[in-house]
Amino acid sequence: MGTITTKDGTTIHYKDWGEGRPLVFSHGWPLSADDWDTQMLYFVRRGYRVIAHDRRGHGRSAQTASGHDMDHYADDLAALMEHLRIEEAVHIGHSTGGGEVVRYLGRHGEGRVAKAVLISAVPPLMVKTPANPGGLAKEVFDGLQARLAANRSQFYHDLAAGPFYGFNRPGAQPSQAVVWNWWRQGMMGGAKAHYDGIVAFSQTDFTEDLKKITVPVLVMHGDDDQIVPYANSAPLSAKLLRNGTLKTYAGFPHGMPTTEAETINADLLAFIEA
Repeated sequence: MGTITTKDGTTIHYKDWGEGRPLVFSHGWPLSADDWDTQMLYFVRRGYRVIAHDRRGHGRSAQTASGHDMDHYADDLAALMEHLRIEEAVHIGHSTGGGEVVRYLGRHGEGRVAKAVLISAVPPLMVKTPANPGGLAKEVFDGLQARLAANRSQFYHDLAAGPFYGFNRPGAQPSQAVVWNWWRQGMMGGAKAHYDGIVAFSQTDFTEDLKKITVPVLVMHGDDDQIVPYANSAPLSAKLLRNGTLKTYAGFPHGMPTTEAETINADLLAFIEA
């Protein structure tokens, strides 16, 4: 694993495996690059170069007190792409990472990017506003912050064991290993980064960023997503994109890259190679 230091002195850790066409993965809140291990192993074995970083305040990256907003996330990603001299990349973002990819493209342009994929992603805007009546009430996100501040360890366990992977659904077969891996990644990161990150992923409006993007974008979302509700996310993003394709997965949860990896990986491969 390598590191870079950003302009504001933040150390960002990243993985860079293999050779060939670069695939760049941006993880969800409050996880780390490790959440992409299944995808990275799948694609490196097929001749791709796979890259994933720990967002600032997450995983092994520096637990900074500030900079936990989408502009900094996008700038950190841009710094990594410049450091590694990446060109013609396919950027793949899950959840908050999808927002990071969209803001990166909107803020830094498409010069280094060939395609993008948004999986269970937070754009266009999660929180309810007069202009976004289908969003979730701000009190929902305030409640997440309160639970994190009161007992982060228990909160992370309950989120992974319940709605994140749909393990709370009737007939579900929860994997304790998956739950603990989610918890492990979350607890590696910084509480301040994760607390502020809830505002970043819920209150950032990506509408104008989405409108700027011209490269092909695959928007993948499960219709049983309990974290980023389907109706107010994926279909709206696909409409705002100039070259977007929506793929909806019946019954799939928010964490579908993990629980439904076989399906997701195959569809990613088909889009990348198209």
